[in-house]
Amino acid sequence: MAVGSGLPPLIGGKFEIARMRELVAQWVLMHEHPFKVIEQAGFNNLLRYASPGWEKISHVTSKYDCMKVYEMEKKKLKAVLKNIDRISLTTDLWNSSNQKLEYMVLMGHWIDTNWRLNKRVLSFVRLKPPRGGVQIADSVFNCLREWGIENKVFTISVDNASSNDLAIKVLKENFSITKKLLCGGKLFHVRCCAHILNIMVQDGLSQIRHIIKDVRDSVYYINQSESRLQIFSEIVQQLQLPHRKLILDCKTRWNSTYEMLATALKFQSVFPRYSERDQHFTSCPLEEDWVKIQKVCEILKVFNVTTNIISGSEYPTSNKFLAELCKVKVLLDKHAEDENEFLRTMVTKMKGKFDKCWGECNLLIAIAAVLDPRCKMRVLDYAFPKIYGDLDARVHSTTVRDALYELYREYVTTSQSSADQHMPATRQGKGRGSGSGTNVDDDSSGWLDLMNYVDVIETTASEKSELDSYFEEPCYKCQVDYETFDALKWWQANSLKYPVLCKVARDILAVPISTVASEATFSTGSRVIDNY
Repeated sequence: MAVGSGLPPLIGGKFEIARMRELVAQWVLMHEHPFKVIEQAGFNNLLRYASPGWEKISHVTSKYDCMKVYEMEKKKLKAVLKNIDRISLTTDLWNSSNQKLEYMVLMGHWIDTNWRLNKRVLSFVRLKPPRGGVQIADSVFNCLREWGIENKVFTISVDNASSNDLAIKVLKENFSITKKLLCGGKLFHVRCCAHILNIMVQDGLSQIRHIIKDVRDSVYYINQSESRLQIFSEIVQQLQLPHRKLILDCKTRWNSTYEMLATALKFQSVFPRYSERDQHFTSCPLEEDWVKIQKVCEILKVFNVTTNIISGSEYPTSNKFLAELCKVKVLLDKHAEDENEFLRTMVTKMKGKFDKCWGECNLLIAIAAVLDPRCKMRVLDYAFPKIYGDLDARVHSTTVRDALYELYREYVTTSQSSADQHMPATRQGKGRGSGSGTNVDDDSSGWLDLMNYVDVIETTASEKSELDSYFEEPCYKCQVDYETFDALKWWQANSLKYPVLCKVARDILAVPISTVASEATFSTGSRVIDNY
């Protein structure tokens, strides 16, 4: 929520109680305080000292003030959404184990005219049972209609639950009625890439489930007691290891398990020595287990880096994923020929999932990569043969190129329609339709007739599109570290050169390829909703 203007609650030399209450309501909302906090004596003493005109209010009044602030902020956001052309969505579901309720969050993502990436929570609602794909679709559509953006949706990113597949199908049918989906809706459904990577890794980790359990039990056992930790630390000091702390994982997050395994690997020589000092310690991994853990961590490290890159929500990620996906495929191909039978079995299982998930080219991810000026079509020449093989690579490259040109043509049509609507009536008159510009309107000036002529000649003579020009130019060479390159700034700087294509890039680069932003809405750290 936006912070107040910072103006003092003194207007015309007088204390303004309404402004003060608004600021207090913003404070309550920003820091998620309970409404009753404003009834506390210490809080009111502080406000009265700073502002003698302050009068104590009840928690009921505070709730009312917060609702007023909410409505004000909602009105501001509606004004912002009214002026954007395209918006991409992410949605996620969360079940409250304490309350036995299910909630849905819907977030909007877009890049504004200043080329800043924006994200806003549009809806946070309870889904009534039975919760299915149709109910999810209805909730999403009702929210969009409430905000007045049902005809502005570009894409929606979801995880791979079957209920989401049905929801997307229903939404796609609804939007297709108004013919508002670009490329015939081929880009509309974006599957969460982080979720797909998670499925692949979980398949691989199932091969060493018993080893992971031993490491987890060992870490839990040692961390459970201060005396055990002290013994463990003494052994670490004796071996002069630079590391000090074990990490216990969250069972439902594979990257957390990877961090636990990678950290435990640093203490590989400590665990057997600790076992000699504590006869109750029975979960110590075997020597051959550590060899498997090391092999697995080499693979998971690449997946972890890739997941961290695409899980960012403060910067565009869609243009970065194809190169990361290629790196994952190369890694799997390399280890598929490993002499270790255990590793071959594990990687073969992960490759099977990879081929199933990425067997068909993800158009949006490929188009986003092509719209990165550092590589353009070169990224397909490099990545597709590694991902799909030489023969299928050419087919997929052609599909991506055709889809991008189709998308570009739709933006050209939209831009021309918009220009015609804003063109002065005198330029939409008879002179506009004349190829020679000699059909003179008595009420028009000679300059307008000349401009009509130039418009017609330039439109018919220019056969090369912005997209053709973009592809013909050499790839952009970064003057700084390529990791810090900002594609949005490049397109902003070249928006006059590519006035239509930059709009395509702006909408494509705004698309989140993971639902991490939506999932984060449910994350409250150690704060858990209690039964009350």
